[in-house]
Amino acid sequence: MPNIASILKAEISRVARKEVRVEIETLKKASVAHRASIAELRRQVGALERELRRVTKTATRTAPADEADTGTKRRFSATRLAAHRAKLGLSAAHYGHLVDVSGQTIYHWEQGKARPRAAQLESLAAVRDLSAREVAERLGAR
Repeated sequence: MPNIASILKAEISRVARKEVRVEIETLKKASVAHRASIAELRRQVGALERELRRVTKTATRTAPADEADTGTKRRFSATRLAAHRAKLGLSAAHYGHLVDVSGQTIYHWEQGKARPRAAQLESLAAVRDLSAREVAERLGAR
C-alpha cells in the first residue's frame, strides 16, 4: 500500500502543474498580444519615417524657389576655382584682391583646407562672371 505522504505529494504536484500551466497560457497570450502591438508600432514608425523623407524631399525641392528671392544657393569647387584663376592667369594674391580675401585664403580654398563663407561665395560668383578685360580693369584700379 502506498504511503499517504507520497500520494499527497503527487497530488499537490499535479495541481501545482495545472495551475502553473494556466498561468503560463495567460502569459503566452499576453506575450503574443504585446508582440503584435510592437510589430504594428514598428510598421507605423516605418510609415512615418517614409512620410518624413518624402516631405523633406519636397521641402528641399521647393526651397530653391524660395531662395531665388534672397539669392541662390552657391556651390563651391576647389578645382574650379583653381582652373578659373589659371584661366585668368592671376596669382592667388591678385585673385584674392578681386574677392576681398588674402592670397593665402585662396590657396587654402584651392587645396580644400578651408571653404568660403556665403558672402565670399557671392563674391566668387561675381568674379566668375567678369571677363578678362574687366578683371584687368579692376586690378588696375587698385
